[in-house]
Amino acid sequence: MQDKIDYMFPTSVKEVEKLGWDYIDIIFFTGDAFVDHPSFGTACISRYLQKFGYRIAIVPQPNWRDDLRDFRKFGTPRLFFAVNSGAMDSMVNHYTAGKRLRHDDAYTPEGKSGARPDRAVSVYCNILKELYPEAIVVIGGVEASLRRLTHYDYWEDRLFPSILVDSKADYLCYGMGEKPMLELTRAIEKGWSLHQMEGLPQIAFLRKGKAKSGLVLHSFETCLKDKRAFAENFHEIETHANMLHPDTIIEPVGDGYIQVNPPCEPSTTGEMDSYWDLPFTKLPHPRYTGKRIPAYDMIKDSIITHRGCFGGCNFCTIAAHQGKFIQSRSEESIIREVRKLASMPGFHGNISDLGAPTANMYGMKGRDPGKCAVCRRRSCLYPEACRNLDRSHSRILELYRKVDAVKGVKHSYIGSGVRYDLFLDDKGFIDETGKPYLKALMTQHTSGRLKVAPEHTEPNVLKYMAKPPFSYFEALRTEFNRINREEGTHTELVPYFISSHPGCRLSDMQRLASNPSLKGIWMEQVQDFTPTPMTASSVMFYSGIDPRDMSQVFTEHNPERKREQKSLFFKKK
Repeated sequence: MQDKIDYMFPTSVKEVEKLGWDYIDIIFFTGDAFVDHPSFGTACISRYLQKFGYRIAIVPQPNWRDDLRDFRKFGTPRLFFAVNSGAMDSMVNHYTAGKRLRHDDAYTPEGKSGARPDRAVSVYCNILKELYPEAIVVIGGVEASLRRLTHYDYWEDRLFPSILVDSKADYLCYGMGEKPMLELTRAIEKGWSLHQMEGLPQIAFLRKGKAKSGLVLHSFETCLKDKRAFAENFHEIETHANMLHPDTIIEPVGDGYIQVNPPCEPSTTGEMDSYWDLPFTKLPHPRYTGKRIPAYDMIKDSIITHRGCFGGCNFCTIAAHQGKFIQSRSEESIIREVRKLASMPGFHGNISDLGAPTANMYGMKGRDPGKCAVCRRRSCLYPEACRNLDRSHSRILELYRKVDAVKGVKHSYIGSGVRYDLFLDDKGFIDETGKPYLKALMTQHTSGRLKVAPEHTEPNVLKYMAKPPFSYFEALRTEFNRINREEGTHTELVPYFISSHPGCRLSDMQRLASNPSLKGIWMEQVQDFTPTPMTASSVMFYSGIDPRDMSQVFTEHNPERKREQKSLFFKKK
């Protein structure tokens, strides 16, 4: 095993030779350019496995159209190939909500499009299986994780089976993968039998025959014939994805079944710190010298504080991938990273984002862990906030204070989303930390505009989104304006909205566009709803059924009327 663990991972044969390696344990194929930063999953897993002595090589954005030399150059790894499509699902990366091809790719040098195929995970895996039929292939990342069971594909407007079927991969590691990938790697290294491998946490696989235990869903073939069966499946999948101790899930397909094992326990603070204490260079690979990677520019001065989200929005995939339970880093770990960032060449004193999927969930959890352990709620906030949830913002305010005290830091901005229903409702602030948090957010951590996401104004649409009443936003605007007056500031409030979400008709968008509570607000952000795999909203869009109670839902499928919903908003404004 290598003595040093601070080198940049090799991406070419010459770089492997320079390290003096005579074998490679794991070869990663990824649809993104390789950036050695904790915001990128390939870097996170590679650095973590490297910590335990494994030799990793990376093949970023391999050419799948030529003689496949990128797939051949390293030969067969000692243990397995690891495959992901990058930080995004390749179909979301490639196409707009209107199914138009995008002309740029933020995860590719110079933002050029066309550096990865549609359905990249399956394309890469099928090439590897053809070239190396005996090699083990493990898939992971967002594309694989959210397609681990039968799912609706918006771009072909049909159901697909688990990605394990089309990709022919041996194992799928879903969610945030440090712990399960280490366990899987060690099991493969020990030569465990298939029977032994079947007990590993947070992995999925395809097997022939019938499963002997677990929560058995409707088969893929049944879902093809019955949309209600698909909705029923999703209800079980989502319920278990939000439980601390879920069952093993079995979904029959063809002459076999997909088995999804329960996840690892949520990472402790110590474990979270260990992931960020790895020797990331926080830079793109030297192969990209002189080239700009737009996604890197967006995150290079950012700091991730935690993982997970308990908001439970129906159109969101965060909990399905990162989990519902918040896993926070310690203040000490975050401050160490801030100090390192402040010392890097090119840092100008501004942290672009100090946050996570929902920035102000840092450190939040249930007051009584025992209640959380048996809870089956999808959301801790909808339809109303859980009484067991500690929503105090005192810890995050203290974190902000310590970060801003670091030498070299001028501003720490919050670029991530903020849930205002964590600190107020339609009656005002919920506790004594609410106003200080909003004040600090507006006056110290917002660069001119505070962006929030009420998503809609109409109760019937918000119900299908699993979002709080619009009256909460009205209360936010009242307090926002009061703080601006008291502090003599001019921070602007910018709300985000979604058009064409299940349950939304043209009349709902008309009422949204003319809502008097939005008068005088900067209105520029309306996104046409895009159904993505493994969300309740995409299930509604495909089936016309709300999986929560199996009731019928109106869905707008006509492209012209979808465009009208979105454009009407801008005409009104």
